[in-house]
Amino acid sequence: MTVYFCDPFPELYTFLPMADSVVNTIPAGYYDVCFVLDVGEFRRAGPEVGAFKGIGKFINIDHHLNCDHFGAINLIDPQACATGALIYRTIRAAGHDMDYDTALCIYTAVITDTGSFRYSNANPEAFAIAGEMVGKGVNAWSVAEKLYESQPQKRLELLALALGTLYVSPRGDFAAVTVTLDMYEKTGATVELTDGFVNYPRSIRGVEVAVFFREISPCLFKVGFRSKGKVDVSALAAAFGGGGHHNAAGCTMACTLDEAREAVFAYLEKVL
Repeated sequence: MTVYFCDPFPELYTFLPMADSVVNTIPAGYYDVCFVLDVGEFRRAGPEVGAFKGIGKFINIDHHLNCDHFGAINLIDPQACATGALIYRTIRAAGHDMDYDTALCIYTAVITDTGSFRYSNANPEAFAIAGEMVGKGVNAWSVAEKLYESQPQKRLELLALALGTLYVSPRGDFAAVTVTLDMYEKTGATVELTDGFVNYPRSIRGVEVAVFFREISPCLFKVGFRSKGKVDVSALAAAFGGGGHHNAAGCTMACTLDEAREAVFAYLEKVL
């Protein structure tokens, strides 16, 4: 079995079982089945997956609203709190029990996708699964400490620079922050340390939509959107070639930062 992730594996999740076995290059060979998890669209699985010829069948497991159903088998439920919940259901439907390592992974999937049960997808199933996983020995505090209380200093230094770019619309209904390549150079931080930055502008009272512009190369930006529910940001992302969920979505924009901000802000001014 090979576990493939197209990007560098986030340091934040290295406490999970088998984290050290994750690869970002698919070894040569033939694979009867490829399980593709939580990507929304096939192209987001990574360029190697689409180009690799030695895969017999794709099984697509996802909870994105606009999933493109690319698998020979598609297990899709946009109402699921997390793709980890779909994995849980599959294991249960097969009549298998879960060991500690599996429970730890599923618990982590549920709490991260629900924002530690703060987001609108924190449904009864989310709490039920989390409770069952704790019953199997998962230490909730230990996981929370690893996820939220073990931040590298460089992350806070990068966050300070990002918050210095804070923009709030004149009506106070949307806000944005930005991370540029220069900020990475100044702090020595890496892209994985920006996880969660978009939640800071969203936390402002009165803000309905938060935007995070992250420069990945000159004139190329990853743009993340978060909503408090009033605006479907998956539609916003789709307008710029991206996708996602009602309250969490993103896209890539090939333009200058000023052009990206102008286009996104103009859209938001129309819908808010």
